[in-house]
Amino acid sequence: MSNPATFSDQLADRLAVRELVDAYAHLADRREAQGQAALFTDDARVAVYDGEPDTTEPAQVLTGRDALAAAFGSLRNYEKTTHFNGQSTVTLDGDRATGETYCLAHHLWTEEGQRMLMVMSIRYHDTFVRRGDRWFFAERRLITDWVDRRPSTA
Repeated sequence: MSNPATFSDQLADRLAVRELVDAYAHLADRREAQGQAALFTDDARVAVYDGEPDTTEPAQVLTGRDALAAAFGSLRNYEKTTHFNGQSTVTLDGDRATGETYCLAHHLWTEEGQRMLMVMSIRYHDTFVRRGDRWFFAERRLITDWVDRRPSTA
């Protein structure tokens, strides 16, 4: 039987997982698709839902870093984005963890001469794995709760 993690080990793991979640948002806003993809395991899966995963089929499913990098590159279609991570929960289980993070994702672009803003309220249901001394996303389910799309005055 292995020794349970110490309190300081658990704190370090929680911090590392949160830093992973925040690195994803930071790299998204910097349009660093390859860097985003590198935060995932080689065989990671990302599924996108418009509503709860228990009651809807995914609108999109991507598997593997190459597919992820290509999809993350689509953020270049926007002039600016800001992903603002909010509350999150993490449940640790040795070298695996699960969690949920809330995010407000802002997207700016110009359409027919009008600057537009789309704000998406999303949640991520994540499965994380530790490989060596680093944490990675093994699975990420992106759930869209609501979307507000309108002209921007700024």
